Amino acid sequence: MLSTEYAFTARVSVASPVVIGDGPHGLRRFVALTGGVVSGPLLTAEIIPGSGDWQVVRADGVLSAEARYTLKTREGVLIACTNRGIRHAAPDIMARLMRGESVPADSYYFRTSAQFEAPIGSEYEWMNRAMFVGKAEREPDMVTVHFFRVL
Repeated sequence: MLSTEYAFTARVSVASPVVIGDGPHGLRRFVALTGGVVSGPLLTAEIIPGSGDWQVVRADGVLSAEARYTLKTREGVLIACTNRGIRHAAPDIMARLMRGESVPADSYYFRTSAQFEAPIGSEYEWMNRAMFVGKAEREPDMVTVHFFRVL
């Protein structure tokens, strides 16, 4: 049996998507991550601006994303994150999300899998040995991800 524990929530500020265009794998987009905060029982940090989310809208309508960002803890420790996920919904809901409209989170599926890389010897080194899953929500100018550590 698989079990998890709530770790923290990331509230990530995002810029408007840059549409790169149709490619061999689907519609390619890039979304700049402009900052944000992380808070919860296992981590408090800020998201350093300049990170990004590379996305492909596949032929089946599923959005596949890979976000890479850097966190800075209260103590000044830098932690790298790679967070991959998928989002899908009925075509009308996906169209609204793609236009940047606010849509109730329970009307679409948005899940992620994240790995964190903290400096060896830091108090966050434990993150290097854990897997995290996330339940995400998309707002017009923000993505919220509730992260759970897989035990």
